[in-house]
Amino acid sequence: MSTRTDVKGNQEIKGSEAEEVIKDKGDDEGNDDKEAEDVDNEGNANEDTEGNADLIDTEVDQESVDEDNEGSQNVKKNKKNLVPLFDPKAQYTWKLCNTRSKHNYIPCIDMEITSKRFRSHRHRERICPKSSVMCLVPLPQDGYGDPVHWPDSKTKILYKNVAHSKLAAYIKTQDWLIESGEYLTFPQDQSVFKGGTQHYLESIEEMAPDIEWGKNIHVVLDMGCKDSSFVSTLLEKDVFAVTLGLKDDLVDLAQVALERGFPALVSPFATRRLPFPSGVFDAIHCSECGISWHQNDGKLIIEMNRILRPGGYFILSTKRSSLEAEEALSKLTSSICWNILADKTDEVSDIDVKIYQKPQENQIYQLRRKKTPPICKENENPDAAWHTPIKTCLHKIPEAIEQRGTEWPAEWPKRLHTFPEWMNDREKLVADSEHWKAIVSKSYLIGMGIDWSSIRNVMDMKAINGGFAAALSDQKVWVMNVVPVHAPDTLPILFERGLAGVYHDWCESFGSYPRSYDLLHADHLFSRLKNRCKQAIVIVVEMDRLLRPGGWAIIRDKVEILNPIEDILRSLHWEIRMTFAQDKEGILCARKTMWRP
Repeated sequence: MSTRTDVKGNQEIKGSEAEEVIKDKGDDEGNDDKEAEDVDNEGNANEDTEGNADLIDTEVDQESVDEDNEGSQNVKKNKKNLVPLFDPKAQYTWKLCNTRSKHNYIPCIDMEITSKRFRSHRHRERICPKSSVMCLVPLPQDGYGDPVHWPDSKTKILYKNVAHSKLAAYIKTQDWLIESGEYLTFPQDQSVFKGGTQHYLESIEEMAPDIEWGKNIHVVLDMGCKDSSFVSTLLEKDVFAVTLGLKDDLVDLAQVALERGFPALVSPFATRRLPFPSGVFDAIHCSECGISWHQNDGKLIIEMNRILRPGGYFILSTKRSSLEAEEALSKLTSSICWNILADKTDEVSDIDVKIYQKPQENQIYQLRRKKTPPICKENENPDAAWHTPIKTCLHKIPEAIEQRGTEWPAEWPKRLHTFPEWMNDREKLVADSEHWKAIVSKSYLIGMGIDWSSIRNVMDMKAINGGFAAALSDQKVWVMNVVPVHAPDTLPILFERGLAGVYHDWCESFGSYPRSYDLLHADHLFSRLKNRCKQAIVIVVEMDRLLRPGGWAIIRDKVEILNPIEDILRSLHWEIRMTFAQDKEGILCARKTMWRP
């Protein structure tokens, strides 16, 4: 990459606008070396020590992991000589992946191992291939078409983009999605909720008047993935609801949700914690999500308790439950001191709805006759969430004013620009928001030739404080904010602002389907890796998997890193639409094509 602006068929970024794009040189996180030395990654370390260690085959450089886990005390002692992230002499040739999951391949979830030992873990545990995934996921069998743009995608999508045999069989049994010519359509008067989703949400507010959708309730986790009507209706009420798709061998409804433009994530949920911090969701919803909450010593409900905000709500709706399951759930929720606000069968929807509330103080735990589950030890980190086993204990609820979680966030949209006392250096957070607002408005929206009417699903691959996502809040997009496990843990800040995201190690595959996103944003992601991954090129291959044909990538980094990335993208037949460099820092904007080898 030379020091130039190279725009193919697009507007050039000129003068102050170009300088605004790269002028910070990554300083929004501080000095490169200082970050490597100061990060204490205790919250996101690979801590799987309860019988699952043999299932982890991560592509992580162990010496780098050791540096992260030890924190700032010994990093300088262990620091090794860094080599270039990309081999400057490498020649790239590509082949298609040949896997059981074919065009829907998710490497760390779709296990290709067929031995009896691992067969039961397929789709139930996150197990990555031992070898780096260097193949390209093929397009669907009947090809891939330009996705239907938002908001039309709420009511119809191209069927061939998500088609597979088990989905076809599922469609025949449902009335909320209909095959209509080349489209899958979603009639607005049909829903898994009899009487409609609007009535269902209103009935919840009537049962628990403190629940005000779009005001005090803004960030919601929807367990399981059905017809997406719950998420869709909440979006109209200014609620950001993320669906957690529990992938199985039946139907891939989370993929359908993503194609429609709804926030969704795919993750196993059996023995390990979900990739979220503690105490961040305003509400969690489960409607016929197929989870047996009372089994396995109630581990899964204890995990819900961990990620639920103090005073947050757990909404469970079922059409049928056995008496045994009802009694077991009642005993379990009482043991963790959840207050049941409502237990009622809605006459219209014919659904039994239970609404629980998590306690807001620790005193109630001491009043229990049986101290089971016990209180977690002081050194148990509630935010440890990456490859971490679910703990069968309750973390203490924050009580000091300087602690996160003692106060409910401001109502939306004020929440986006409110920085509570527990956030350190609030002036820096405000400045960071203004910084990204300027970059997005002056450059990303007008200077790169991106048709933002075609952009809906966006990922920030190295989110920091949510400035990029906040700057896009007026656009008709949603942003999945990813905080890498080797970076400072800023994910709680994003949730507090009303945004949402996950922890992730980019040396592994992300928990989503191929062709999920319209735009990927990577701000100094590669230069911060510090040789954590055995092959940094796997991240570029993963970007190719996640991005839709016609989708965009904006990469900001050091020129010495952008140069080989540009070569790799050209070998993938991506269109390099813009490059700009100044003072060893640069930006690259590229567009993925339909090409497959």
